[in-house]
Amino acid sequence: MINVQEFARRLSTFTAEAITSDDVVDLATAADVRISADLDIDAALAQRLLDQISPALPVTGTQIAASQWPPPMPSRPAAPPVSFSSPGAVNGPADQRLRPRRSGPAGSGRRPGSRRTDR
Repeated sequence: MINVQEFARRLSTFTAEAITSDDVVDLATAADVRISADLDIDAALAQRLLDQISPALPVTGTQIAASQWPPPMPSRPAAPPVSFSSPGAVNGPADQRLRPRRSGPAGSGRRPGSRRTDR
């Protein structure tokens, strides 16, 4: 549980403007909840107040009313790592292996196995 002033301070971390205790009382009025500046806010009440904010904040009532603030970040990354299926898309031309050159007589410019018909 947290007090109204702490709730306002925590809300301020999500907005460009500072949230005051009076703003929290206004949120409570919109949620049909009577609170005063000395009232403690639990997770359920915090969620009811958060539901009055639009657009929704990326925090739950349980997180914002918790004793630990800010809430711990998840251990997994937000987006999966990018992987490429073709090494050519990652490696530059200098990293690619060159094809071995064929030795022997120069070809006639035709593909092997193609036949030319004389008319």
